[in-house]
Amino acid sequence: MKTNTLSPELLRKMNAYWRAANYLSVGQIYLYDNPLLKEPLKLSHVKPLVVGHWGTTPGQNFIYVHLNRVIKKYDLNMIYIAGPGHGGPALVGNTYLEGSYSEIYPDISQDEAGMKKLFTQFSFPGGISSHVAPTTPGSIHEGGELGYSLSHAFGAVFDNPDLITACVVGDGEAETGPLATAWHSNKFLDPITDGAVLPILHLNGYKISNPTLLSRIEPEELEQFFRGCGWTPYFVEGSEPEEMHQLMANTLEKAIEDIQQIQKIARNNNDPSRPRWPMIVLRSPKGWTGPKVVDGLQIEGTFRAHQVPILVNAEYPAHLKLLENWMKSYKPEELFDENGRLLPELSELAPTGNQRMGANPHTNGGVLLRDLVMPDFRAHAVNVPSPGAVSVQDTFVLGQFLRDVAKLNQAQRNFRIFGPDETISNLLGAVFEVTNRQWDARKMNNDEFLSPAGQVLDSMLSEHQSEGWLEGYLLTGRHGLFNCYEAFIHIVDSMFNQHAKWLKITSELPWRRKIASLNYLLASHVWQQDHNGFTHQDPGFLDHVANKKASISRIYLPPDANCLLSVFNHCLRSRHYVNVVVAGKHAMPQWLNMEQAEIHCTEGVGIWQWASNDQTTEPDLVMACCGDTPTLEVLAAVSILREALPDLKIRVVNVVDLMKLEPGTEHPHGLSDKDYDSIFTKDKHIIFAFHGYPWLIHRLTYRRTNRNLHVRGYKEEGSVTTAFDMRVQNDLDRFHLVQDVIDRLPDLGAKGDYLKKSMQDKLIEHKHYIAKHGQDLPEVRNWMWNTPK
Repeated sequence: MKTNTLSPELLRKMNAYWRAANYLSVGQIYLYDNPLLKEPLKLSHVKPLVVGHWGTTPGQNFIYVHLNRVIKKYDLNMIYIAGPGHGGPALVGNTYLEGSYSEIYPDISQDEAGMKKLFTQFSFPGGISSHVAPTTPGSIHEGGELGYSLSHAFGAVFDNPDLITACVVGDGEAETGPLATAWHSNKFLDPITDGAVLPILHLNGYKISNPTLLSRIEPEELEQFFRGCGWTPYFVEGSEPEEMHQLMANTLEKAIEDIQQIQKIARNNNDPSRPRWPMIVLRSPKGWTGPKVVDGLQIEGTFRAHQVPILVNAEYPAHLKLLENWMKSYKPEELFDENGRLLPELSELAPTGNQRMGANPHTNGGVLLRDLVMPDFRAHAVNVPSPGAVSVQDTFVLGQFLRDVAKLNQAQRNFRIFGPDETISNLLGAVFEVTNRQWDARKMNNDEFLSPAGQVLDSMLSEHQSEGWLEGYLLTGRHGLFNCYEAFIHIVDSMFNQHAKWLKITSELPWRRKIASLNYLLASHVWQQDHNGFTHQDPGFLDHVANKKASISRIYLPPDANCLLSVFNHCLRSRHYVNVVVAGKHAMPQWLNMEQAEIHCTEGVGIWQWASNDQTTEPDLVMACCGDTPTLEVLAAVSILREALPDLKIRVVNVVDLMKLEPGTEHPHGLSDKDYDSIFTKDKHIIFAFHGYPWLIHRLTYRRTNRNLHVRGYKEEGSVTTAFDMRVQNDLDRFHLVQDVIDRLPDLGAKGDYLKKSMQDKLIEHKHYIAKHGQDLPEVRNWMWNTPK
């Protein structure tokens, strides 16, 4: 590597630019007046509540100014992801210096008045948060929770061959499970069709009050670790600014040249073999350039620099001078003119236009988003001559539709399917007729569907990486879906939280364009665990999603394949939502033809007249269902009731769009009270069979007029058993549902009593039969809907 990449003059300017970024960062944390220190600092100039994170900030400022240099020199298309996103002052300050911040927020102008507003808004009521947030230009990564930066970085560069994502990884963040796994994402990067990720591990040694692991292992062990993960690590270590600037410049030169050489060889020779991509390990003091000692305690280079290194208030009046001296150490009079503008000789160091990392279009993905080329989902319709006449595997049918989506969008390379090795298990294998799994590690002769480029990323058994890759892909303007076993989607609960919050905030920012929706397909669900047992049973992700803002969350439980096709066609076309779709992969009866399914899914909830017999009179009760298995059991129960009690008037209601149950005042999909009452009645008993935990239905409907709601769903029962016995153990089966109806309608008299007794007998017969034969009763296995006379 070169020893003096930077000329003395360029070194002087870059160091000054870094000082300017550090000055702005300290000002954001502490001040709401006197931004240029034109008068002696007073307590009245300091915020009464000082909140923020200083420790990581100067290191990130250092990285940013060096990335600016290589962007200009090499004409790069580069974005910046701040893994230690609590260092919000760095990204806000740097985008302010380059001008992108003021373009988006004109009131935060590049002058003294604007600087005052920049400082005041930080961690201040009505202002901006202390971490890198959706409000920060150039960000696609929420800084509120650590662990996902590198996953987002890789998601951003898939199918983006000209993009480099510089991803700063905090050494505390590096201890999280998702980040520790994400180092292996380099085995899934195609040097021909994808861009590059440049990880910069920022080793500043400490978390909030503890040392960090990677900073305390031996240097050779650290290097061996990253080489073992397939990287070529370059080390930049020290604390003396001039020396560190030269080291960083030299190292970045080498890293960028490595990336360009790797891509050139791969693309010129059509050689996708896995290279060793470069990465940088930057070891610098925590709180670099900040106070060295305060009240006899070392600050710089210790955990005490993590947040606010100096308390400045009436209780610590002497600290005011320390703060003033600290800020003046950056010599603001050499950085900004009399009006508070960055000096021209420094501002020219930043890239211009869309090359500024705060203005790169990939960080506002909706700007680049193109509609998917969509096949006609009706072409995959299941022929349903009459309700329940045929049985198919719903997700198998969906897989053929997704195959066509993948094929039609191969040219524009903006659609991918993600999952933790479950695409085939969830019966979506038809997609492998037109694409492969992306995989750039070694292959063996008996491997299937592996190639360096492909539209499916499911070869890593990590829900965290699937979610993070997909989020990065969506945030940079593409489309996709995540297919997963229902019970294990909980692994990414927290990641979903952050993305949902991102969507909520960005929907309120006029400059942020809408992105494609985050689509989940949850299969292998709670009612289909014949062999996996109790560990694979948890429908609670629906409760989790329902907690989020109504403007963001959508939940669909299609009862059959045609409804699933209609729902997924809608979800893939939608924008700025989280769509959760639950569907089964086992053969199940099909209820609606495609025309009926389209109407039903558009309405989201409806009375199934063909299953009901209350068309000319008021119903005696409502039998409602939501989910494929509950629908089957409700219809089976209705057939028993209508045959045994022909005078009983039953209304059958099916719910596809779960949020229809909420009032329209609470959710945009919600039914008005009038429409809800017209479907569910105001006072009749409602026996509601639900896919998930029963209390979710009660939560959604608690404001409704009709209080006679009785929900049956999963209640944490059942292990390795038959499919029907799972329903029996949770009281969701047809026999229990019939008994439930009889208990609610005492006027049924003796006929009801005898029917209830026969249902009890059936439950005993069922238990004996499965214990002997290991499978369900023939009348259950072979049951078909026949409209009662």
